[in-house]
Amino acid sequence: MIPYTSEQTIKQLEKRKGGYLYLEIEAEIVNQFENKRNTRLICTLDQKLTFQCGLNHLGNGNYFIILPAKSLKSYDIKLGDSVQFEIRVDPNPLGVDIPETIESLLEQDEDLKNKFHKLSLGKQRSIIFYVMKIKDIDRQIEKTIELIHHIDVIRSKRK
Repeated sequence: MIPYTSEQTIKQLEKRKGGYLYLEIEAEIVNQFENKRNTRLICTLDQKLTFQCGLNHLGNGNYFIILPAKSLKSYDIKLGDSVQFEIRVDPNPLGVDIPETIESLLEQDEDLKNKFHKLSLGKQRSIIFYVMKIKDIDRQIEKTIELIHHIDVIRSKRK
């Protein structure tokens, strides 16, 4: 599918649903993607802010992408602003880059690598996002191992 381009006003979800700023994507657009709602996307706003994102169900049959609040602020884009946006399929099915720390760890431990890649893409992303918040490299390694083993144990118990 070629990139989809549109113009839209930035909206905000109700506080009880997270209060995120978002753009709505119509179901007919999402259904054109090979993986439908499980497609990871790259979004560009006003040809200046580009970020990776996923689709979430809006509840009215359509979908939405969450806009990165910190990035919006740095580009002086806010709730109610009208923006041009383009979405296209992210060629990386994971939707994020694996940090060097995790990549190196997985290269050194084949068992850990196999367990990591058996996880759903969502669980892999969750581990990456969690570990990226940790500043200390030794702690990143420790936490990555802990999370992968913990999720693997849970998966094994369900079988």
